[in-house]
Amino acid sequence: MRVTVVGASGFIGRHVSAALRNRGDEVVEASLRNVDAATQACEGSDAIVQLAGAPVTTRWTARAKDDIRRSRVDATGALVDRLAQVRTRPKVYVSASAVGYYGASETATFTESSPPGSDFLAEVCAGWEREASRAEELGMRVACIRTGVVLGDGGGALARLLPIFKLGLGGVIGSGRQWNSWIHIDDVVGIYLLAIDRAQGALNATAPEPVRNVDFTWALASTLHRPAFLPVPSFALRTLFGEGATILTTGQRVLPERTLSLGYKFHYPQLAPALCTLSAPAMSS
Repeated sequence: MRVTVVGASGFIGRHVSAALRNRGDEVVEASLRNVDAATQACEGSDAIVQLAGAPVTTRWTARAKDDIRRSRVDATGALVDRLAQVRTRPKVYVSASAVGYYGASETATFTESSPPGSDFLAEVCAGWEREASRAEELGMRVACIRTGVVLGDGGGALARLLPIFKLGLGGVIGSGRQWNSWIHIDDVVGIYLLAIDRAQGALNATAPEPVRNVDFTWALASTLHRPAFLPVPSFALRTLFGEGATILTTGQRVLPERTLSLGYKFHYPQLAPALCTLSAPAMSS
């Protein structure tokens, strides 16, 4: 199989590309910074995996929000428009999305059948998926992967947290009651491979056992044998991230109901074993 990975240089993109090559697939790397070049890279491929998008863990200024929206919604729409002109089109289009699709809540539980939320990130994710779904009109099977907090070596959430926790400066964020819908990078890759091979529609890329922030904090600190006594107040996060602090202070409880129904078997359904595999290199550094 020949797969074009758009956004292959990113954290998830690197792992998906490596897994595809390991199983014998040909990988063509592309970037949406040049939509015409990305379109050319898609011609003749069997599948497209679209992972490109500006970071969301930043202060949400008007400019940052515009970058987030354009890099996901507008860029995806432009790519699909150009694919209509491609003679030998791929049969499969797999698009990244995020659990932000559901909006933030401390009390609700979300599955793939839940409606989208109404905040900024939810609107972006809904628009992102809407533009990707237009590829169905071109005869392509479309899947959208709604990813949670990714834990993996060399990137993702853990790369930002480990230096802080190793110094003993980690702590509960805000009330600590917000849900962390986390997932090990190996399972993210596995779900993308499932989508490339046979899945359609929305799939939640989150472990089946989400945890509250207080439990995540103590699990990580315990794995690293470090204290975690310094709470991070919500007002400090709002100062740093503005509206974007909602991602950290509220979160959402997301279950991979449809992902499981399609037969996916999680390598790491529980947090503690996942953290142990990922923190071993950090412990010796």
